[in-house]
Amino acid sequence: MQIFITRKIHEAGINLLKKAGHKITAYPKDQIIDRKSLLAGVKGKDAVLSLLTDKIDEEVFMAAGSQLKVIANYAVGFDNVDLDAAKHHNVIVTNTPSDKVNESVAEHTFALMLALARRIPEADHFAKRGEYKGWSPSLLNGVDVYGKTLGLIGAGRIGSMVAKRGVKGFGMKLIYCDMKPNVQLEKELGAKKVSQENLLKNSDFVSLHCPLLPSTRHLISTKQFDLMKKTAFIINTARGPVIDEKAMLKALKAKKIAGAGIDVFECEPAIDCDLTDNLEMKSFENVILTPHIASATEEARRDMAEIAAKNIIAVLKGKKALTPAQL
Repeated sequence: MQIFITRKIHEAGINLLKKAGHKITAYPKDQIIDRKSLLAGVKGKDAVLSLLTDKIDEEVFMAAGSQLKVIANYAVGFDNVDLDAAKHHNVIVTNTPSDKVNESVAEHTFALMLALARRIPEADHFAKRGEYKGWSPSLLNGVDVYGKTLGLIGAGRIGSMVAKRGVKGFGMKLIYCDMKPNVQLEKELGAKKVSQENLLKNSDFVSLHCPLLPSTRHLISTKQFDLMKKTAFIINTARGPVIDEKAMLKALKAKKIAGAGIDVFECEPAIDCDLTDNLEMKSFENVILTPHIASATEEARRDMAEIAAKNIIAVLKGKKALTPAQL
């Protein structure tokens, strides 16, 4: 059967599809596919392996045709896919959750947390500029992570892995807010489920691990930043629009929070939504920016490619999807 891949992915996934006897057409450039090429590429295809940067909507389903059976989204999130349109066209949507991906995101989250606390980027720049003239008791003092309170907004698979690193590795106290209790987290790590307001007031590190939904867009805005400790840090490896970017920048300028570790952006791929307000994210030394690479490890990327391919193979054989996208 015919499969369209919207961008180069790990060869492991390609090899599985070829071995299953499918004919593959891939967008030839290693960049985000333009709309015209996307609509042309999906035409007549039985399956599409899409990326989170591809908007898969009614127009795409209409362009593809009635033979389209599955959209395999190469990402854990799937907010780029119109699930209602997919259902209307009887197309199955899948994503790529896995322990390898979750571990990679959790590691990156904790890396941002440690780098913020110990001012690693600032120290690196300081040393490379040749400004280090000798040890000083007040030189680039940071804060300890050990024993501090970690607040998780979202205590699913990734949040739980971050929690284990914090509690078992750094003796952190753990609080979380979620739609449902995480009994295992409470039993194993002594986690306490609290309201979002309580979490923001009491956390030293706030880490976001919730999906992007209408209800979570700008979940963290001015009111929420006003609740946080002035010594607290916020880390976002979930989705950019969960944070109201302008509100965060105003909070940073007013020193209402101590800093931020940001891997995802509200107007991605733009680093700032608004370059006219003199609140450029790049100008804050207490903000660490990474370009949406929380899951960017060789192991995770291979696993994602294989999961996406296996989903396509299963659906095209008339079997159930391995990891159907579910809200």
